Amino acid sequence: MTDKTEQYWPRIRTVGFDGMLVSFGDGLSEPANRAALAFRAAVEAAGWDGIEESATSLVSCFVRFDPLAWGHDLVRADLSGLLAERDWYAADLPQGRRLWRIPAVWGTDLAPQLEEAATAAGLSVKDAIQSLSTSRVRVQTIGFAPGQPYLGELPACWDIPRQQALTARIPEGALAVAIRQFVLFSVATPTGWRHAGQTAIKLFRPESDTPFVLRPGDEVLFPAVSREEFENIRAAGDPDGGAVSEVIQ
Repeated sequence: MTDKTEQYWPRIRTVGFDGMLVSFGDGLSEPANRAALAFRAAVEAAGWDGIEESATSLVSCFVRFDPLAWGHDLVRADLSGLLAERDWYAADLPQGRRLWRIPAVWGTDLAPQLEEAATAAGLSVKDAIQSLSTSRVRVQTIGFAPGQPYLGELPACWDIPRQQALTARIPEGALAVAIRQFVLFSVATPTGWRHAGQTAIKLFRPESDTPFVLRPGDEVLFPAVSREEFENIRAAGDPDGGAVSEVIQ
């Protein structure tokens, strides 16, 4: 491993009667997220019989298997063998990732907590917009709601706490910030994260063959647009909300 503080990781644990969890840390870090994404891609590429599903969280890879074909001991042995093949914390990220540029309006009445978030980060509003709109972040995991990404890590100044009280409703397409991460909301929902930006992208498209637009490992920039530009994007009715993407590798 690349960091001696991670000497007790990775760790393999049993999850129910048909699952195993391979964890690469007990807290979010770039190497641990990289390891989880790369390891999951390797599990998929291995094509082991009896593996029915794999998925990643922020720092872990979950594997679900057919308990009629495999037992926990056999799955653990194969996972242990794969773990021993390389330093997963320094592994290349999976192929086929995309870089997305998703226009966002920062602040205004559409994202009313930008100033509060900037104050918590020790920045002026202008510097906060510059920081947030130019930070290239990774989709670390999808969760909480269909197609909803957690993105990071942001610069250290954005290690700000969540609110102590919930915002009753944050709209679809909202960009909220806390603990060096963005959440880009795929549905309207209550939240404790501060609403700093607003996009027009529709992340969850159940009618599509690929209902989740963003995937773990993708990278995202949120370039700033004016309120007028944003309203024009939204009026166009494009589910991409003006976003463009390109293959990274």
